[in-house]
Order: sequence, then structure tokens, then C-alpha cells
Amino acid sequence: MSLSPEIAARLRDAAGFVFDMDGTIALGDAQSGGHKALPHAVALLKALNVRRIPFVVFTNGTAKPPADYAASLRRAGFPVDNRQMLTPSSSAAAWLVRSGIGKVRVLGNAGCAAPLRDAGLDVIGPSEAADGVEAVYTGWFREFDFDALEAGCASLWHGARLVTASHVPFFATATGRAIGSSFAINAMLTAMTGKRARVLGKPSRVALDVALATMGLPRRAAAQIVVVGDDPALEMRMANAAGSLSIGMSTGIMKSDADLAERDRPHALLDSLEPLLAAIG
Repeated sequence: MSLSPEIAARLRDAAGFVFDMDGTIALGDAQSGGHKALPHAVALLKALNVRRIPFVVFTNGTAKPPADYAASLRRAGFPVDNRQMLTPSSSAAAWLVRSGIGKVRVLGNAGCAAPLRDAGLDVIGPSEAADGVEAVYTGWFREFDFDALEAGCASLWHGARLVTASHVPFFATATGRAIGSSFAINAMLTAMTGKRARVLGKPSRVALDVALATMGLPRRAAAQIVVVGDDPALEMRMANAAGSLSIGMSTGIMKSDADLAERDRPHALLDSLEPLLAAIG
């Protein structure tokens, strides 16, 4: 697909770029292992570096700490350093600290909890006994069991807030779609407690603001950035709500934009990153 002159101009003048990872610039496996670059992805990020245009890679996964994802991308050839890699736990940590919440039960693995620990939060394990838990945070946790369910419910019944990295059922892998673990965990917790999870990763404005801050851009710069992703309910919704330029990729979850609601429809849907690379020059 060719880009309209208006979209091409916005790409050339962009103040920064937010890229999704799986299904957008790379494909990994369902267990969040190694990654393989999609065509033109490495060249595109290198071109942004040459032009000194800031960018971040904001995955929706929380299986690993951000630094581990960055290392995986570097092994695939990407020019991504640790500070340019974000996960929903990055934005969750920022929101929890800003909200004055200090004690959090994490229904997630060590990679999911790492950014919260790094932010100085008191992280309680999935089934660890604890009083005074202020929030239950859900993320990547394929080891979820009945003990964790009971502990999470107990914290919520005693007044904790329910927050989550993500609430989408699927994500793209090299072998097709895989189930998002936090979606299933949230469904169980909501069924048992009546509490609905607040999303702190994409498509929340919390997530976009953390991406902007990481790039050194003010909150008001949202209209000058480009968000590139493959999930209409995540990257496209986040971008459109903030007035950013939304570029959808059919290399992942999204195959068509014909039946999408306006809030989830990209400004352009591409089957390759090559038009972005050509527009940037």
C-alpha cells in the first residue's frame, strides 16, 4: 500500500516513534523466547537513529524484564538499547508509584515483577501470605495455579485494587496466535470478586505517557508521534485516542481494517514496513 502525501509528511516530521514488538517488527515464539526480525524492520530503526528521531519498542508482553527483551532484539540485529525497551510493567510501575501504592501482589513471573521492584515497590509473590496489599497486578504467568487464585482473591476481598498489564486474549507469534495469560487470569478474578482490572499497559494513556517520557518528549507531543502496531485494540486505540498517527501492520493480529470501529482503525494499514522506511528516507 502506498501512503497518502499527508501521512508521508507526518512520518517525515514525526517527533518520535512507538513500535510494538511481536507481529510488528519481529516475531517470537509462544513462550516469549527468541525473536526474528520482520523485513525492513532493522533498517527502519537504523534509519531513525541516523536521523536522530527517538523511538521506543513497547511490547505487550511481561514474560521478561525490559532489558532481556532488548537483548533478544539486539541478537536479531536491532539497534535497541535497554532504555528504549518498555513493557506494561514499566508503565504499571510508574502509575503505582504516582498513585501512592506501595504494596503490590504480582500475579506474574519474575520478569513481570522486575520493573515494579526496580521502582521500589514492595512486591508480594503470587501465593505469598501478606496483609495490607493495596493492589493486585496481573501479567505473564503461565504457572498460575489455585493457590495464586485464592491469594489474589483474598487481597481483592480485603480492599486491594485490581490492575493489569494487558487485557487482550491473543498476541502474534511465528506459529500463529497465542493466548495472553493475564486475560484469562483477569477473567477468573473478576468472576470471583466482581472487580474489573484497570489496564496500565497499552492502550492506556498511562502507557503512552511513559513512552513519551522515555523519548524525552512532553505529554503534549502525542499528536506529533507515530504509533506502529498490529493490534487494533492496543496500539491503534492508544494512538487514535491521543491524536497520534496510527500505522497498522497486517504482519500480526490485524489482517483487515474493514470491520473495525473508528477508534481502532489505523490511519494506514501496511503489509510491510518498507513504505515507512521509504517515507523517512
